[in-house]
Amino acid sequence: RSGSVALIKSGQALSLRPDLIRNKIWAEELGKLVDAVGAFSDMDAMIIMKKQLSDLLPRIKAAKAVPGPTSRRKELSKLERMAQNDPVLSLFEFYNENRAVASASIGQVYKARIKRGAQLEAAIGKEEAARWGGKIVAIKVQRPDAEARASLDMYLIRRTALWLSKFRGGDLPAIADQFGMQLFGELDYIREANNCDRFKDFYGHWEGVEVPTAITSLTRSKVMVMEWVDGMKGPWPGEDGIEMVRIGLKCSVDQLMHTGLFHADPHRGNLLQTPESKLAFIDFGMMADVDEDDRYGLIGLVIGLQNKDLKLVTENLLSLGFLSDTTQLDLLVPRLRQALINASGGTGKASDVNFAKLQSELDEISRENVLKFSTPPFFTVIIRSLVLLEGMALSVDPNFRLVRGAYPYVLAQLLYSDRGGNVPVALQKLLVRLLTVDGEEKEIEWDRLNEFLRLAKKASSQYDPSKDDADDKVSSSRQTIELFFKFLTSRAGVFLKKPIVHELAEAIDGMASIGEANLLRMSRGLLPQLPGMGGPVNEKRLDEMRVVIDTVQSALFVDGNSPEQNQQRREAIGELLKELLLLLNDERRREEAAPLLAEVQEVFQMVAVEVLEIRGSRAVRSMLQLSPVGVNR
Repeated sequence: RSGSVALIKSGQALSLRPDLIRNKIWAEELGKLVDAVGAFSDMDAMIIMKKQLSDLLPRIKAAKAVPGPTSRRKELSKLERMAQNDPVLSLFEFYNENRAVASASIGQVYKARIKRGAQLEAAIGKEEAARWGGKIVAIKVQRPDAEARASLDMYLIRRTALWLSKFRGGDLPAIADQFGMQLFGELDYIREANNCDRFKDFYGHWEGVEVPTAITSLTRSKVMVMEWVDGMKGPWPGEDGIEMVRIGLKCSVDQLMHTGLFHADPHRGNLLQTPESKLAFIDFGMMADVDEDDRYGLIGLVIGLQNKDLKLVTENLLSLGFLSDTTQLDLLVPRLRQALINASGGTGKASDVNFAKLQSELDEISRENVLKFSTPPFFTVIIRSLVLLEGMALSVDPNFRLVRGAYPYVLAQLLYSDRGGNVPVALQKLLVRLLTVDGEEKEIEWDRLNEFLRLAKKASSQYDPSKDDADDKVSSSRQTIELFFKFLTSRAGVFLKKPIVHELAEAIDGMASIGEANLLRMSRGLLPQLPGMGGPVNEKRLDEMRVVIDTVQSALFVDGNSPEQNQQRREAIGELLKELLLLLNDERRREEAAPLLAEVQEVFQMVAVEVLEIRGSRAVRSMLQLSPVGVNR
């Protein structure tokens, strides 16, 4: 009844979290705020449309393109007569007796068909008229008092934020300002139409995603016209629902990892499942452009939490602005660890985190006002979006876990982010920090790289985020090898080439030295030790190479000697031979594989050269009786 835009949006968000409300009736009532807030006068809406599109009127009159006579099959209401006789409104043929089909916090929606003819051509031009004439559209009309209500909301919210900031930590006024920017941005439908066009450019071509086109020639600051999309609001039952959530996750991860254009309001009123089982985005009012450094810093924070890498967590907490006083790190890290335990239901695993509870825990740290801890404004936009997405997922499957679901897509985006362009500097720094020891680009973190590749391959499979699924070892290893070489040949992974060459050369030299030592021992002094032989053995490097070799072996062989395992082994080898034959006989596949084969050949050549350099240097030092360099036994 208050008409508060902020309260309505809070109710919409809360309606998606029945796990927090724990009252079915309250959840159902709050759910009505998604698209049935309470319509304002349809006559007022038509008047707003006339005023907003009044710039079309001179063109229509100049072309003498006026509404034609209408049929008198039935007595028309005052509203219908107004729409049919007005030169601007008569561009549309309204459905539902000219009444709104949905209403929300900012405006309400009408369904209409754009009429073909001279009147439309005069209004928007022949090219646009040919494109849109006869199309069914959604017309969104802003509430006449929306700006006044939003202004009052923000005045009260900011005054409250200033008052609360005297008693608790966190930069509450900055968070209030961020919300205000989002709210007032949503009041500008021209901005929303531009957001829609940008979002369509990024995701309109994605498989399983549908994005309508905004008709900018008929859109003004308080009236927006866009393609109509038929579909069903969530929650969606069964496997279809899981697939919708999976598509939404992939899209959200891409927004965070690649484009930076973040959809901050993915509630069920803004998402539809189309008859073709696509996920349709139909509202683009609350969008945010998140800075590149912030996006990759947040990803580093998530990966640090997932891997319990406190050093990585600390680095990103500081760089993102959660903490300004480094002397409080010893107090903050245990408190964050406890917050993670509480938000994950006691497991302490990032993969089990409930984002709504995590948000509550972070808010509690700010309220305690012991630590100089604050939530960056950009993070509130992202966390709100994740809370809404998580609520949608939980309504489909109560066992769904957002981090577990999103993590493979995050890693896939991290490792394969070229997209034909340059790799962002912030991403390159993050990859170097994650995949080399101490971020120094000298040694590879093989265990982490192998784990990243193993999880990233799930992003292309029918991965169920509600389960801890066990992979098939053979197919998993083969895909891991394929992904590794794909990453190595990308711009994002080129930094690994130098440490790989060095580590392979060290390992080969070490294995050769072990073989030579055994041969000399077996010959009982009959064979002389030549210069360059018997070098130091880096056991760590050999252990790492054994992990790589085991992965390769598991891609080609199956353990055990049972009939079933022998059959699996034959099938695995047969599949590999089949792939090799296809590669040899298919020109297109040979061309596709050429960069990879060239890269592998170059790496082997560089390894051979470095092995010769290591052995040659050792031979020279032996002959000159100089002390060895870099011994690491």
